[in-house]
Amino acid sequence: MISDGFGMTSEAMAREFMRHGNDPTTDWASIMDTMLVGTSRTRSSNSLVTDSGAGATAFSCGSKSYNGGIGITSDKKPCGTVLEAAKAKGYKTGLISTARITHATPAAFAAHVINRDMEDLIALQEIGNNTISHSVDLMFGGGRCQFLPKSHDEGCRSDEVDVWDLAKRAGYTRLASRSTLDSSDPSDISLPVLGLFAHGHMSYEIDRDPKEQPSLTEMTTKALDILDHNSDDGPGFFIMIEGARIDMAGHDNDPATHLRDILQYWETVSAVRKFVDSHPDTTLVSTSDHETGGLTLGIDPMYEWHPEVLAPVKKSAELICSEMKGMASDRLRDHVVNTVLPGYLGIDDAGDGEVMNVLTAASSNSKLCRRMVGQTVSARAHIGWTTGGHTGADVGLYAYGVGASDLRGCYENTQIGAFLAKYLDVKMGSITRSLVNEVTEQRGFSHGSSDNV
Repeated sequence: MISDGFGMTSEAMAREFMRHGNDPTTDWASIMDTMLVGTSRTRSSNSLVTDSGAGATAFSCGSKSYNGGIGITSDKKPCGTVLEAAKAKGYKTGLISTARITHATPAAFAAHVINRDMEDLIALQEIGNNTISHSVDLMFGGGRCQFLPKSHDEGCRSDEVDVWDLAKRAGYTRLASRSTLDSSDPSDISLPVLGLFAHGHMSYEIDRDPKEQPSLTEMTTKALDILDHNSDDGPGFFIMIEGARIDMAGHDNDPATHLRDILQYWETVSAVRKFVDSHPDTTLVSTSDHETGGLTLGIDPMYEWHPEVLAPVKKSAELICSEMKGMASDRLRDHVVNTVLPGYLGIDDAGDGEVMNVLTAASSNSKLCRRMVGQTVSARAHIGWTTGGHTGADVGLYAYGVGASDLRGCYENTQIGAFLAKYLDVKMGSITRSLVNEVTEQRGFSHGSSDNV
């Protein structure tokens, strides 16, 4: 399990928010606190501050990569992943993410490209249109547009390849809505299965319409049931589950949105722990690829913070900014004063400075808008952020089940990948050798900037 962008201060923030609202005692602990075994060092091969591609590749291959590399070593050669090695040994395999399923973290377990933005190629590799066919038996997440051709109304590929149709021809059971997921009986679903429940990234938990999109917990619970039902003829299964949007809210310095995705991740961890309890030969490992935002609780000069400020927030900065961008200028001030601040952010006594901050945000570019809205809430809560990017801080390492004690201590991120391989008794070397002719560059690719580095 990977809580993307989730640092130790984020855990403290979520813990203190829950304690403040529900338990006045100081010894209350979260589900994560009860599983803490150590910390992980997060640097990539070319930077103290990693991106998600290099961070996830350390877990998947047990090897360092450069920022932007996906399932590839620092010299741009494909490396076999623990998921691919598990599949070769007879394990069933799965990937779940609240981001696009072609995004950096899930991609690093089942694809091999020199640049994380080569998502057209990643989609093809994930469904087995590469050297290793059908390495992933189950994929749940967002990013349907990356599987549809450029000419499709919902397509966002740069070519006319219909990967959604290719997946069908490759034998994938396809799920494209909340209702199809809910109505599917785990014992009746034959693998492989591909469930894409959003056009792009799935909604933040604070914005999610439960009638339209399943939660991370719901996707995970269904996936565990499906994989469990389909693993009788082999040694078991390996699955990577990512709480992806924790990171994206950190990039936006949006504390309430960050918090709600953390709480949803906690709920997912709790569900997986219940599975481990009923399947005692199973191990759960949870960590982060990096910390995002440089979060601080209690900003100078007062040694205090106010968790109650986060409770009434009802929408993400992303959704608020999107709404304001489409609004006529003559309506904007009224919307900010009477809807955004009191209705969405829970600020009933906004000062002139806060009103002006949000109005300025509305006329700024999208990234700056989101950050300014997030920081409006942060200032009230006495929360500080040092960056809109990642940091080089160590992150928490959590484990539960068989072998959990073997992870006690401070580990390089590559050592976590080595632990997974040892636990599953798989070796990635033979997979790496089979990938020597793998296509790692997307034809016609135009280098741009990643949306979340």
